Amino acid sequence: MHAVLSLFITVMITTSIGTVGANALLLVLFASHLKLRTDTWALTLNLSICDLIFGMCVVPVAIYNCLFQGGIFSEGGTACQLLGFLFVLLKLASLNSLVWATIDKFAEIAFPLRYAQLITKKRIMFILAILWIYAIAVAALPFMGFGAYCYSKDVYMCLPAFGSSTTAYSVLFLSVGVLVPITGISILYLSIIHIARYQAKRGTFVCNDQHCYYVPIRSYFRNTLVLIVSAFYLLVCWIPSLTISFYETFYTPNVPAIAKMVSIWLVVLTSTLNPWINSLAQRNYRRALRESWWKLKRIFESLGSSSRPQNDNNARNFGIQSQQCLPGHKTERLTHT
Repeated sequence: MHAVLSLFITVMITTSIGTVGANALLLVLFASHLKLRTDTWALTLNLSICDLIFGMCVVPVAIYNCLFQGGIFSEGGTACQLLGFLFVLLKLASLNSLVWATIDKFAEIAFPLRYAQLITKKRIMFILAILWIYAIAVAALPFMGFGAYCYSKDVYMCLPAFGSSTTAYSVLFLSVGVLVPITGISILYLSIIHIARYQAKRGTFVCNDQHCYYVPIRSYFRNTLVLIVSAFYLLVCWIPSLTISFYETFYTPNVPAIAKMVSIWLVVLTSTLNPWINSLAQRNYRRALRESWWKLKRIFESLGSSSRPQNDNNARNFGIQSQQCLPGHKTERLTHT
């Protein structure tokens, strides 16, 4: 069991670093490239901030609990309650931000002529306000006596308690809070794939401010893999945890610790995958990433080239001083005089 715990700590540390790094990279791209700030970029920004806070606050506490056997969090007091609240709050906000970001993509492809009227900046701000009110309300339900947060000794985290005593809360949270959003995301992405496949069969034209150009069939098929991964990666990461939680609710809480560790790690892994699959895999984000890389490379090259002439001058002056210090140098000067 010690080897399993060491492996669990290792993958959690790696996942935490990956989560913080990927979402911080996305925020840097937003800050340095104004073209990425579309009318609906607030949804992606909200998703990235939720995952970043999750990777900086929730996952490190789980690592601390693994190393020090829970500490104050294992007592089930205020610290554990707040950590469970933060876990549910950030995961619900992240999931629902992803739902609305997927709806935005679907509306852009399915209703291109009406997209500007359907998705506006004011509506996005309203959606985000409702989203956070919903996430806070659901995460606060255990504080009102509907459900409970408890410390799980198997995964070293404070999570919602799933059992016979909290059946109503468990079913409501797991089905409405988690299962419905990830199923909706998968259905929307499958619809997007169907529409893209139909357009690819007949080809299409894409227009910008200057002209229209024909998009060949291979351009759509090239992005099909990303769409398929976007449709199913949430199901793959959440289904094990949902299955174990429903099993604990209706049958018995005696689930192997290894199964719980794997399931909770897959849930944590979604915060690492979200920025790569939903944003950084897109063409405009890849272009912005390449531009940032080239800018950074030019900065380092300019710093290297500016320090090189100074080094050459120092070497030249050192050579002159060395020649002046040679024994025959002064005698030659005297003979010339």
